[in-house]
Amino acid sequence: MQTVFGATLAFFLFLPVFAILGVLYCAYPRTPRGAARWLADLAALVAAAAISLAVMRWGFSLATGVAGPIWKQIVATLLAYAAFLASMGVALALRTAWFRRRAQAR
Repeated sequence: MQTVFGATLAFFLFLPVFAILGVLYCAYPRTPRGAARWLADLAALVAAAAISLAVMRWGFSLATGVAGPIWKQIVATLLAYAAFLASMGVALALRTAWFRRRAQAR
């Protein structure tokens, strides 16, 4: 298996899960909606995907493969998923603080 293909396979396998989590992140809460929120949500999703991809490639190169060639994929997938969830968690906390600040300003 080529290194580039092997390093991105974990990301493509988890892409449906990332898409579902991204849709849930964008859909809730339903209010407030606006252009600023859509741009912020899109930026958070792009950043989370980029961080996940970078961590996944790092994890693929980090794994030593002592349990066979599949071990690199397992480590890369676990790290990519953890990085995506952590990024979305930080984005959710920042978005909640932003909503709270906007509500207090009104």
